[in-house]
Amino acid sequence: EAAEEPEDAPDPSEEDDVEGQWESESSASSAEDGGVPEASEPLGEEEDEEEDESHLVSCFPGKSHNHSATKYVPPQVRKAQETLDEKKREELGRLKKMVNGLINRLSEPNLSSVSGQMEELYMANSRKDMNETLTDVLMNACVTAVAMPARLIMEHVLLVSILHHNVGIEVGAHFLEAVVKKFAELCKSDAEGKECENLLALIAHLYNFHVVHSLLIFDILKKLVSTFTEKEIELILFLLKNVGFSLRKDDALALKELITEAQRKANTAEKKFQDQTRVRFMLETMLALRNNDMRKIPGYDPEPVEKLRKLQRTLVHSSGSGKETQLRVSLESLLSADQVGRWWIVGSSWSGAPMINDTNSKTQQKLHIGKMSSKIMELARKQRMNTDIRRSIFCVLMTSEDFLDAYEKLLKLGLKDQQEREIVHVMLYCCLQEKTYNPFYAFLANKFCEYERRFQVTFQFSIWDKIRDLENLSATAISNLVSLLAHLLRTKSLPLSVLKVIEFSELDKPKVRFLRQVLSMLLIKTDAEELNDIFVRVSDNPKLGMLREGLKLFLTHFLLKNVQAQKSAEEASLLKERVELATKALQAKESKLKL
Repeated sequence: EAAEEPEDAPDPSEEDDVEGQWESESSASSAEDGGVPEASEPLGEEEDEEEDESHLVSCFPGKSHNHSATKYVPPQVRKAQETLDEKKREELGRLKKMVNGLINRLSEPNLSSVSGQMEELYMANSRKDMNETLTDVLMNACVTAVAMPARLIMEHVLLVSILHHNVGIEVGAHFLEAVVKKFAELCKSDAEGKECENLLALIAHLYNFHVVHSLLIFDILKKLVSTFTEKEIELILFLLKNVGFSLRKDDALALKELITEAQRKANTAEKKFQDQTRVRFMLETMLALRNNDMRKIPGYDPEPVEKLRKLQRTLVHSSGSGKETQLRVSLESLLSADQVGRWWIVGSSWSGAPMINDTNSKTQQKLHIGKMSSKIMELARKQRMNTDIRRSIFCVLMTSEDFLDAYEKLLKLGLKDQQEREIVHVMLYCCLQEKTYNPFYAFLANKFCEYERRFQVTFQFSIWDKIRDLENLSATAISNLVSLLAHLLRTKSLPLSVLKVIEFSELDKPKVRFLRQVLSMLLIKTDAEELNDIFVRVSDNPKLGMLREGLKLFLTHFLLKNVQAQKSAEEASLLKERVELATKALQAKESKLKL
């Protein structure tokens, strides 16, 4: 407000107005920086020079000087902004009066009328403005230094619950977050009033009317039990009296664990309290809850809540019980909502800095992985890993204990879309560069194919590129590719249709050799039943007719040709048997397709 004072002053001339704006902005920026504004001094020659310089900057935007140039806002724009702000303030003031009037008239008989008018206000105004106004009015009405009547709090919370179900869950979510944060703040302070009890009553009835799940209530009880002072004992008793039997119905096991923890705390803190009667009373109340004995809880009357629940069912538009709109959110999530976002509100946008910091830390971690060893980094350079992402993936592959360790570390890199594909490219590159075949890459590839189909597709395209480029690969690289592909086919990580890229009518020597090695390894090392499944998978697809014919021809003419000379009699017999099995599997559904 202090920053706006020069703007509100009458403008003798445009130049004076400009000066006022520079001063106001500089003072506002100093206040925002957290620095204490310096005491105003008489304008000397130096300050006059600085002011003249600022005019030069406004006239010549390209000119730079040591002081950070602030943006010049023309007087017309400033007046328009002020008019808009004033208009907005008036609208919010009018909205608050209307909401306040409805809340003041709220009672059980006219709840239907009030909730209907509230819904109309939600339709006519911004939800953000309505949520903030409603929360502010309800907090002023219910959170006071004296204990509020239970009936009044129930009616106010019932209104929130009806709007939560009819308008949207963001209504209840906004109110709940404000109440929980206020409760946490007051619990830390030594306030003498009854604000904590009133806030706890609001939370309890939000649970009673199905706005929030029992998870939050148990979190609050656990927090109170862990502190365990006289104030907390009273709050535990208050909460259990209001919602104890509902908690037992929802989650008896969690309640039992809570009672056990409270008994343990009471035993260790016996000497801490001068008056043991309240502790004993709390334990007796908990035992009554555990035994489902309502008579032992003095003043317990479920009738008002049940009556209002019936009213709620008549006023909620949806036919469901309301359980599906319950907010299953923990105490920790609500208290840290500004830092980690509000995941419990569908479509909630958030631009908080900590998540940006988190991604930065991930990037730093990624770079750190690359810098972990100069030897590994030198190896990455030799292998032409020319980007940070590739170097990070390479370093993970080279330094992991096993394929599971590598799989977890690669997922933790948090790569997206195009970056994620680099995992497959680097993995395949490293596999082909090994002097002898290393099954580490095959098992890791298998893990990624199981994880997401998109990795399966990327592997398929990458292997197609290698098959098309076979004549330019070394014998070692081809041997490693054969072993990798055979493993992926055998484990069904990739389908046999990956071979459709091969033109069987135009086979050259490298492709014939490659295909013979892949199919021989697949036929010999795979069980008969699994082999049948692998080949049957391509038998029922009309689009794979050319592949089936090509495979049948290759198996009978190329693979079995000279097999006796190249392999032992036992291996030759097994291969012949498996070829017959594979051929039958390829023809299994062909006749059906023709029909």
